[in-house]
Amino acid sequence: MKTKFTLFFLLLCFSSAGYAQSLKPYNLSFPKLANKWDEAMPLGNGMLGVLIWEKNNKLRLSLDRADLWDERKALDISKLNFKWVEEQVHQNNYAAVQKIGDEPYDNSPYPTKLPAAAMEFDIAKLGKVVSNELDIETALNTVKFENGTVFNCYIHAKRQRGYFSFENLKSTAIIPNLIVHNYANNLIEKGDNSHAGEGLQKLGYAKGTVNNTINSVRYRQPTYQDHYYEVLVQWKIMANGNVIGSWTISNDKAAKLPAISSTAKEPKGWNSHTKWWEDFWNKSNISVPDQLIQKQYYLEMYKLGCVARKGAPAITLQAVWTADNGSLPPWKGDFHNDLNTQLSYWPTYSANHLAEGATFTDWLWKIRKSNLTYTKQYFGVEGLNVPGVITLNGDPMGGWIQYSLSPTVSAWTSQHFYWQWKYSMDKAFLKSRAYPYIHEAATYLENITRLKDGKRSLPLSSSPEYNDNSIKAWFLNWTNFDLALAKFLFNAAAEVSKAKGKIDESKHWAEMLNQLPDYEINETGFTIAPGSNLTSSHRHMSQYMAIYPLDLLDVNREKDKTIIDNSLKRLEEIGTRAWCGYSFSWMASIYARAYQAGKAVKQLEIFASNFCSPNSFHLNGDQKGGQYSGFTYRPFTLEGNFAFAQGVQELLLQSRNGYIQAFPAVPQSWKDVTFNNLRAEGAFLVSGNKENGVPTTVKVYAEKAGVLRIKLPFKTYVVRDIPAESVKMGDDGIAEVNLEKKQTIVFENGYE
Repeated sequence: MKTKFTLFFLLLCFSSAGYAQSLKPYNLSFPKLANKWDEAMPLGNGMLGVLIWEKNNKLRLSLDRADLWDERKALDISKLNFKWVEEQVHQNNYAAVQKIGDEPYDNSPYPTKLPAAAMEFDIAKLGKVVSNELDIETALNTVKFENGTVFNCYIHAKRQRGYFSFENLKSTAIIPNLIVHNYANNLIEKGDNSHAGEGLQKLGYAKGTVNNTINSVRYRQPTYQDHYYEVLVQWKIMANGNVIGSWTISNDKAAKLPAISSTAKEPKGWNSHTKWWEDFWNKSNISVPDQLIQKQYYLEMYKLGCVARKGAPAITLQAVWTADNGSLPPWKGDFHNDLNTQLSYWPTYSANHLAEGATFTDWLWKIRKSNLTYTKQYFGVEGLNVPGVITLNGDPMGGWIQYSLSPTVSAWTSQHFYWQWKYSMDKAFLKSRAYPYIHEAATYLENITRLKDGKRSLPLSSSPEYNDNSIKAWFLNWTNFDLALAKFLFNAAAEVSKAKGKIDESKHWAEMLNQLPDYEINETGFTIAPGSNLTSSHRHMSQYMAIYPLDLLDVNREKDKTIIDNSLKRLEEIGTRAWCGYSFSWMASIYARAYQAGKAVKQLEIFASNFCSPNSFHLNGDQKGGQYSGFTYRPFTLEGNFAFAQGVQELLLQSRNGYIQAFPAVPQSWKDVTFNNLRAEGAFLVSGNKENGVPTTVKVYAEKAGVLRIKLPFKTYVVRDIPAESVKMGDDGIAEVNLEKKQTIVFENGYE
């Protein structure tokens, strides 16, 4: 990789991009620099990330790379197995389990995600900041100063390097000062209420080396067991006094850093950078009249483009924006598969960003062999399960093992393989990824469950994170969380087997499904488990998995509607005092599935106004002093952000039980609503329009040949672009039509 510089006069090419006018209202724009890292301007390309803010009167760039990890093992998984855990639970000796399975996570600083370094610029002579804007269309941050100086910064969308410049400098050139993180001394920074872990110095690394030249600085930081990472910053002072520069990060597992250039070359990369973002934004778009929700939605999609990229790791808790506060990141910045990774990818399917969604399934497939070994060792059976808390390479990290070593994680990760197939109808993906992954997960679940009197049971069951880490967090009967996942997995296994032509195998998985018991339901709707009602507010919506995201219940069926309505009534009675931000995001989709549009919108509004930093980062706690939640801390994690985006999309388009529905949960107060090229199961791209309170058109493009079954938002319709007699309307109000590949059908409101 050759390091090159860029002149920022190339940035004048904004006019060539297609979204300059429509996305500008959703830019982040402030009259000053943020003074906290979790309020900074975020840039990223999946692998590299930067946060731009002010610290101690310096312009600070917090640099990050997604695969910087300390993967030393604190948990000795060989000392644990599921059968032994079950025995200790029955013997009421859970302290022995906690000592082996939980304490290493709390007591050891590793394994953990690592921050890389920071750059600082002395801006004292530039006067105060007059504007600080992040253009989400092109992923460019521009800071203007009182004396006319302009700072620009971006990370190239396709290359592993970031760029910066200072223009219109009126005094001595400003050059970067590299800030090395606190890996080797005893200084401990003051806490910032971000749920940060121990100080970075606890990792015990040797002191890094910093080599300076007249126009560069190279930093090499040893980490553990002869591993290391490097940061290279280069700059050039132009003849007119402007400063241009670039930076990159590498490690011993990636391509080596380039040699320091003696001369700077002008790259031709701005156009390819903006082209990537133009293509990203052209995948789909929405327009809703609630400007708070509209802006937050586009900021979520911008962040998605920053953190999900082919070849990069899956989205961790903070992805490429690891905390820059001298401490380990919240929850070690790891992969939490008890909801965080899964929720982070929810919006990729409906938003027509399958490539971004595939970064999750690609990573899961990459760590599959490690997970197979873990399954055999810990659970003692063949098949595939995934640790609930996991390192970059797929090793279990421990923690509260009811969830970090949960018996049903692979059922939930399997849903993303299922969705990748259903939303794309990609036969090659079905054959090479979806079928084998789901088959192995279902094989494991069959092997770990026990059959008695015709019904299957789990040895131990749990529901994140009810009863926290006590022995009471284990249930001796199915929780509705685990049961819903089991029902989904066996059903999905039957479907992918049938699609592969394996009819006998499909029948086998259908038999496994029939051996599962019914959900535990009473007048409160879904309980946690038999004999355990929801009695207090709780942040996880785990017992409602069957409603969303698993879509096993349909509000259009009377029995299901009763369960859903009673469950929501119970939630409303209990209240939201123990909710985090992602709870509101998740609830938006649950309410949307219940057709309770107004309540869904309210959840979205609460999330955007109370649980996000000014830069749109989800901070978990209620940032307005506890208006809706007793949590008022500010640990930054991303799953709430991306679940919010899906909550918006669920208002506009839903895929459920073999059919899709346009405008299923749009409030009556939203008079004018449009969406374009949202993706539905069956590989259909759907666009819709609502004018003056009335849905007018729904257009469907068939990416692959197939049967379209759609519930329309109007009773009578006129068909365009296809013979009307080819559309059959069922008694259930679902229109059905066979579409050929690349065929389009338009339904217009008949206004009768």
